[in-house]
Amino acid sequence: MIAERLVQSPDMTERRPYDGVKRLMDLGLSAVGLLILSPLLVSISALITFGSPGGVWYRGVRVGRQGRLFRIWKFRTMRTDVVDGPTSTAEDDPRITSVGHVLRRYKLDELPQLLNVLGGEMSLVGPRPQVPWAVETYTPIERRVLTVRPGISDWASIRFQDEGAILKNQKDPDEAYMRLIHPEKMRLALEYVERRSLRVDLSIILKTLAVTMKP
Repeated sequence: MIAERLVQSPDMTERRPYDGVKRLMDLGLSAVGLLILSPLLVSISALITFGSPGGVWYRGVRVGRQGRLFRIWKFRTMRTDVVDGPTSTAEDDPRITSVGHVLRRYKLDELPQLLNVLGGEMSLVGPRPQVPWAVETYTPIERRVLTVRPGISDWASIRFQDEGAILKNQKDPDEAYMRLIHPEKMRLALEYVERRSLRVDLSIILKTLAVTMKP
C-alpha cells in the first residue's frame, strides 16, 4: 500500500497555527469561488455536454495526503470512446476534444477541484496530486510530498504551465513526463513542503491567476 510505505518526517507533517489558518483559507476561498464561478461552471458543463458524447466530469484516482487515494474532480476534456492511453497528456493527444483544448489552455478543467478543496482532500496550494503508478516510483525523500495535502497549484504548476507542449510529439508521454518534467517538478514540490507558509501560498495563488489569465 502507498500509505504504508510513506516515509514520515516529524518536522514536515504539521505546522500549527499555519495548518489551521490555511484550512480556514481553503474553506472560505473555495466556497466563495464555487459560488462566484457557478455561472461559468454551468456554461462549461453545457459546452462539454453538447460538444461530444459522454458525461461532464472526469473522476480519476489520485494519491493524497498520507498516501490516501481519492477521486479528483475535473471537467472532461477527452473523448469517451477511447479508453486506452497514457496518463500524461500531450498537447497533440488525439483523445482531447475541441472544447477540451480550450479548457486545458486556460486551466478551466481544473476549476471543479474546488470541490476537492472543500472536502479536505486537496488544498488551494500544494504539490499536484499524482496517479498511483507514478507515486510507486517515488524515492523515500520524494514521498515527503505526501505529508501535505496536494493542491490545485504550486510552483511546479506555474513552471510547467505548458506541460502539454513539452510532451508534444513524444512517442511515450508517460516516459517523457518522468524524464523531462518529473525531476524538476519534484524538486519544486519538496522545496514547497520545506518552506510553506501563508505568504508563500498567497504568492503562488496570485502568480497562478496571472499566468492562467495571460492571453
